[in-house]
Parts: sequence; C-alpha cells; structure tokens
Amino acid sequence: MSNPKQPTHGFVISAYGESPYLEDCIQSLLQQTLPSPIQIVTSTPNEKIRTLAETYRISLQSHERLPGGIADDWNAAYRAIDADYVTIAHQDDTYEPMYAEKVVAALSGAEDPQIAFTDYGELRNGTKVDANQLLTVKRRLLSPLRKTKRQSSRFWKRRVISLGNSISCPTVTYVKNALPENPFTPGYRSNIDWLLWEQLSGKNGAFVYVPEVLMHHRIHEGSATSEIIADHDRTKEDYDMLCRFWPKWVASCIEHFYQKGETSNRT
Repeated sequence: MSNPKQPTHGFVISAYGESPYLEDCIQSLLQQTLPSPIQIVTSTPNEKIRTLAETYRISLQSHERLPGGIADDWNAAYRAIDADYVTIAHQDDTYEPMYAEKVVAALSGAEDPQIAFTDYGELRNGTKVDANQLLTVKRRLLSPLRKTKRQSSRFWKRRVISLGNSISCPTVTYVKNALPENPFTPGYRSNIDWLLWEQLSGKNGAFVYVPEVLMHHRIHEGSATSEIIADHDRTKEDYDMLCRFWPKWVASCIEHFYQKGETSNRT
C-alpha cells in the first residue's frame, strides 16, 4: 500500500510599500527547519521588493491595488501559492526556525482543521519581548484551546475570541480545503482577521493551537496597526466585532477596557 500524500506548506509574504524589515522576514523564513516554498505578493511593486526577491531567488507576483484594501491584498496572497497549508507572513515580522515544522505537525495530527496558530512575542526596537501584560491576557484567553478536544467545539472557538482578537494573524496557517477561495471580507481596516475567525467559529472544524512562541510581531510607529489606532478606526471596528458576540451594552463595557490594550501597539 502506498503512503498517503503528505500535506504541503508554503509561505506567502504580503509586501506593501518599502518596509525596512522585509529582509529580516525573508531570512527568518529561509531558516526554517522544515523548508517551505516562499513567494512574495504585492500590490505596490517597487525596486526594493524586486531586488530582495532577486537576491533571495524568491518568486514575486504583483497584482492591482483593489478597493478592498488589505483584505484584497491578503486574498491575493492566499491564492498565490499552491499548497495545502498556507501561512501569510507579515513583512515586518519574523518567524522562529521551528514554526513551519511544529505547525505542520500539529495540523497533520488534527481532525478537520480550519486554521492553526501559535503563541507569539513582540519585537520592540530590535529586542524580542515574550512577556508583557497584553501577551499574558491573550494567552489566558486562548488557554481553553490547550485541550485538543475543545479545538473543534463551536462554543470554545467563539469563547476564546469573544473578549478580543486573541489570535494573532501573523501566526496563522490556513487550511485551504477548509476555507473559501477568498476568505477575507473587505470592509474593515484592522479587524479583517478577527472577522474571519468569527465566521469560522460557527462552522465545523478545528482551531489548532500551538502554545509556543514561534513568531515575533514587530511593534513600530509605521505599522498599519499603529496608524489605524491613531485615527481611532480600531475602536469602531472593535466595538462592531464585540457586538457579534454580546448585546450592545455588554460590548460597550468590554470595549471600554479593550481600548487600554491598544496603547501597547505604540512604541
């Protein structure tokens, strides 16, 4: 009897503008203990991105900037690579060498997975920070999913994201046969990912949690998250998302406390 086909995994970097940190991201993906193909997808082709793609011999794909903004960029990245499991790598972030190996192993051992995601740390002024108040809160929110049997429960999947966006988007690997061709819905600037988690939480399938720090999210003033927080769009979007889980008066109370966590996204 032949061995069953092993699932394939690929990284897609969604590149935008001229990030000074893109090369760090690329290098972290090239250092994976489980080698995976890497592709760069961008709606803002420029000499910096082209030079890095050529230097590291990475396939580069450009697409038109569409009205859906980040959602369209992420959908284009998601579609760009032919693999069973796809990680959309954020250009400012870095991935630990064991990221792909541990995520693929967790997905391969899971029943009917939708996504897999890991714990994470932050990069502040070039220094890795693996413990602070925000990270502690997110870990507590996600702690129920440490038990594998809860990862397929609609109740627990919704519970862990009902008080905030506890799943860090850059840590997520998507299972293509469990998701639509364009999983991200345009409309939000910040909570495109949280909206997808909410949509998936009401369907059959598992949120596979790997509770190890396997990537680092860079915090800096030029990041999209920092810009959105600065002009208060984040507050409106957070309230809208919380209303998907709670009555409006409860969502308003939660949002009051949730706003305090946003300050940690500023350097």
